[in-house]
Amino acid sequence: MSQHDSQLVTQTRSSGMGEVPFETGSMFYSRTDRRGVIIEGNSVFRRISGFGWEELKGAPHKLVRHADMPTGVFHLFWERLKAGKQVSAYVKNKTKDGRHYWVLAVAWPIPDGYISVRIKPHTELFASVREIYAEMRRAELEDGVTPARSCEALLAALQEHGFETYDAFMSAALSRELEERSKRTGIALDSRQQRFLTMVHTINQIREETDAMTEIIKAIRTVPMNMRILASRLENAGGPISAISVNYGSMLDEMATWVHEFVEGRDSTYIRMRETIERGQFLVCAAVMQREMSTLFEEDMRGAPNTAALQADQQTLRTEATQFGKLSDEALKVVETEATRLGRSVLDMKRYVTGLSSTRMMCKIESATLNGSGDSLSGIVDQLDAGQDEIEARLAKIVELNTIIQSNTAMLRAVTN
Repeated sequence: MSQHDSQLVTQTRSSGMGEVPFETGSMFYSRTDRRGVIIEGNSVFRRISGFGWEELKGAPHKLVRHADMPTGVFHLFWERLKAGKQVSAYVKNKTKDGRHYWVLAVAWPIPDGYISVRIKPHTELFASVREIYAEMRRAELEDGVTPARSCEALLAALQEHGFETYDAFMSAALSRELEERSKRTGIALDSRQQRFLTMVHTINQIREETDAMTEIIKAIRTVPMNMRILASRLENAGGPISAISVNYGSMLDEMATWVHEFVEGRDSTYIRMRETIERGQFLVCAAVMQREMSTLFEEDMRGAPNTAALQADQQTLRTEATQFGKLSDEALKVVETEATRLGRSVLDMKRYVTGLSSTRMMCKIESATLNGSGDSLSGIVDQLDAGQDEIEARLAKIVELNTIIQSNTAMLRAVTN
């Protein structure tokens, strides 16, 4: 770490505005007490910020806070840390000479304070967040928006970008930035990262399939009404058709309820699966950063007269990486349970589809008995054929996708056991 290496030369720079360049493979580290006062920090932190160790040590971390940063972000950041939660956020920091640099920071509580590890961001998501921050800061300065309200605006803006919760955003931001970092540095992604990326992509596909199924059910919801209209025209001969329409409408209602209960609500199978996969992904990505940061400590140790503090922090990171790995294993157990529940639930939906097959067959039989009057009923049967075929195809796809999640979960669990 920088405070132990008196020969470390601050990065050459000229005063003025602009962004300080640094390598994608660089990684920042700092440890603070409960008040956010800096206790430890690595050489990259000092070099890029431009501050000497004597200026950083004992100073509040807000020493490097840039005026462009919305207070709402830090409100959320500290609310999570004080609640004992991990947090990740894009942060614009200022340097000693008035320039700036951006990082994606990951921070979490430890017994005596907090640790933060940070990397250089590159993704399109980072570009989108910068725009959100600019509007937040404008509202804070011009409209007097409070930090708490600004935080609410941030969460609302992220929802508009498809992130229902801040945890979902953290997982996506960290995984995408590490994936881009891997491409730019040529360092292969950890196998656990790869599998979680696959599971996140797969659970999103399951939502797409269920959304499509909902639209199919809506589209064929007119069939029972058309059957009743036809039955009313056929007088006495329409009795069986009217009964069939009631039965068919009832099955469609049950199918729509199945889809709704699967994907909607905080306690739905889909939500539990998605949020737990995202949670596991975040923890695995954070553990990857912790392990890499612990190896990068070797750079600070070389030539340092006293490495005791360095070794202690290095061990802390390794311990935290192990702990994060255990937490991700717990998430995998939940995913395993929910995937099994989904498999059983799909069987219920298949029984509804079987019921549709019976209804379709009864319609065909009635159509044959109506002689020339059965043409309209034949058209309804065609609708039933198309709708059922598509529902069956969507269900088969959901089963296939669920199998992918189960296989990746099993592989990840095998690695850790």
